Formats: sequence, C-alpha cells, structure tokens
Amino acid sequence: MKTRWPLLLLALLLAGCPLPNHQLALRIRDEVPETPEGRSLAWYQAVGVELEPGNQVQLVHNGHVFDVLEQEIRAARSSIHILVYIWRPGEPSDRIIRALRERHPGVACRVLVDPLGSLRFQDNVGPELVAAGCEVRLFRPLQGTLSTLNLKRFQARLHRKLAVRDGVSGLTGGWGIWKSWVGEGRKPGEWRDANIWVQGPAVRGMQLAFAQNWQEAGGGLLPAETFPEPMPTPGMARAGFVTHTGAPVLTNAERMTLLAIASAKKRLWIANSYFIPTGAIQDMLIAKAKAGVDVRVLTPGRHHDIPPVHEGQRATYARLLENGVRIWEYEVSMMHSKSLLVDDRLSMVGSTNLDPLALSAEEGSLVVDDPELAARLAEAFEEDLRHSAEIRWDSWRRRGLFKRLSERVTVLFGKYL
Repeated sequence: MKTRWPLLLLALLLAGCPLPNHQLALRIRDEVPETPEGRSLAWYQAVGVELEPGNQVQLVHNGHVFDVLEQEIRAARSSIHILVYIWRPGEPSDRIIRALRERHPGVACRVLVDPLGSLRFQDNVGPELVAAGCEVRLFRPLQGTLSTLNLKRFQARLHRKLAVRDGVSGLTGGWGIWKSWVGEGRKPGEWRDANIWVQGPAVRGMQLAFAQNWQEAGGGLLPAETFPEPMPTPGMARAGFVTHTGAPVLTNAERMTLLAIASAKKRLWIANSYFIPTGAIQDMLIAKAKAGVDVRVLTPGRHHDIPPVHEGQRATYARLLENGVRIWEYEVSMMHSKSLLVDDRLSMVGSTNLDPLALSAEEGSLVVDDPELAARLAEAFEEDLRHSAEIRWDSWRRRGLFKRLSERVTVLFGKYL
C-alpha cells in the first residue's frame, strides 16, 4: 500500500518519541482447551468474541474477490454495506459500480472508505457511487489533520475490509478495489492475497464493525433489518469476527495473535504482508519453535510495496531464525495476505497486519475453527512456498554490514512502520 509512504515520512519528521516498550505481554499458558466449546470460551475470555457454530466459509484468493463481491451485490435484497481502505478508479471499480447501479430496487447501499488509502476517490469514484444511489462517507477526513499536527488521528486509519449483504453473508480479508487485486498474484503488479467469504452467525460481528465505523463517520444507526436473527447454516464451521482499535498497551489484535500462537501444538503457519512482530509475539513464536511446533512465516520479498517496511521485517529475522523459526519471502509479486493457520483446525484471515502501525488502525479478522478451511489454507500456503525463497540462518548470519545497517536504521521509524 504505497499510500503508507507519506505517513512514514511524515512520522519520521514529526516524531521524537521513543519506541513503544512492550514489557506488558499477554501471559497465555499452553492450556487452550482441545474441545470446540473450550476453544470458543478461550477466545471469548481473551478478545470478547465467541466462535459460534453453524457457519459456511469459503477461501477466496486474489481477483476472485471481485466475482464474489459482484455476486453479493446482485444477490442483495435489503442492504449492501462496503467498507474498504483502498478504492481507486479503474476497471475493478467500474465493475463494482456497474453492479451497484443494477442492484435490485430498494436495496440500501452504504459505502465507507478511508481517504488516505483511497486516492482520487472523492474526485472520481465517490460521485459515481452517489449517482448510483449509494450513501457514501469518508472515515476520519484528513482536512485539518496535518495543519493541527494531529498525528495520532492521521495515523489511526480504517484498514478493515468488509462487504456485508443483507446481514447474512460477509466478505473480509486483505482485498481492496483496485488493479493490484486483479489476477492470480503470480507476477509483478498482481498482489497475492487471501480473503474469506462467510455465511452464518459470524456475519453479525462484521455488520456490527461496519455499524460502529459508519456512526463515527457521521452515518445514522442501521435499520433493524440489517441485523436479522442469526440463523445457523448447514456449514459446520465455528467462527467469530475479532475487531481491533488502537490501544495504548495491549490491543485486541495482539491478544488475538498471541492466543492463536499459544493454541499451536503441531503447526503454526503465518502469512503476513507487514511482518514486524512485537517482542511478545516474537517470544511466543520462538517458544513454540523450541517446543517442536512447525513454525513457518511467509512474508513479501523483493516486490514489497514499501521498502522501509521490508527492511524493518528483515530486522526481526536474525533472532527468529537463530531460534528455529523458518522464514520465506514471496518472490513473484507483492504478498498481501494476512492469514494464520494453527494445527489442523484453526484459521485466521482478515486485514490485521503484524506491524506496529496496524496496532493503531481499525482492523478485523475472521477466526474460524474448521478442518476443511484449514486444509484449504494449508494447500494455498504450500503452493505459495513454491513461489518463495527460504531465508536460512546459515547464510543470513553472514550477510554484509550494509544490509545489517539498512535493517537497523528502520528503528528510526519506530511504531510508524
């Protein structure tokens, strides 16, 4: 997301504050229950969200997200709500606007975007959506933010990605409405991403996340029909949508990640586009690797859209590699996924990155307890590894002085990476 560049540079100029000190970490013992009901209770205690049964879930990769989004718009009978960080002019945008113009009569359309990620939205996309009968709002407009040096507000962006149809089905993940998400993520310019489409009780949490952000942006309360009584589907997946808003010490995003890591007994596979984990997360990854868990991390490689973040993630490699964590870099395009796989059941897919900047943004991830989804996510992860290069400790420890310095200089950016 190249629009993070201005934020990083501005932060470097304006910030004189010390780096955040993660001395307070979530202390989770390896006692996450084995039963589905027990795991659901553990998630409720840690992040306030139960993993409810009766959900159908489907993994959606890359450009297929537009197929699902268009299908949802055309299937809507009462409402379609879209919340996104990046919505920019181009063919994907034109396709979605066409579908919105042709939606069923009487379907309410509400669109909420972040102005930092959605460049030229107000000049191009926004007026077309209004003409299509949509109510459109911007989250935390930037006007006045820089003039008053309100850096905290400038930093706290809406990074969630949600589409909710009639309150009964939803789409979330790392997607945006722009050319980068077209294709299969196997060549430069086509980002590799993971998304999840869900029907069932978990959608209520996604609709609630939209409603809360919508109200902050000046929108009214959503009508009752947008929150229908949760109806279990034939699906067997337990799922819950975990939201996160920036907090001064330990956020829901970090709690969620730590609990997922703590749950691992055999396998812990992480794909994350902005991987600069806190000290607490690093400690737990290392502890799991030393306990014999297969810990693998897949990050972007040479096609990273923000070079300072690439250097920042590489600054974490030495400690992790030395202690048994295996790391790969995706080599064929920008890898934008934010997924986590635990053993053979638990999956986590959403917008939540593992860098400090994400801990100050509005994020959300769907946590799913389902062996079928876990198997599909594992297959996708293994396929991505075939397009990646493993970073090995033997060679990494011998890297040159210039590379070491370029990694460490990212400390200047601190929590703004």
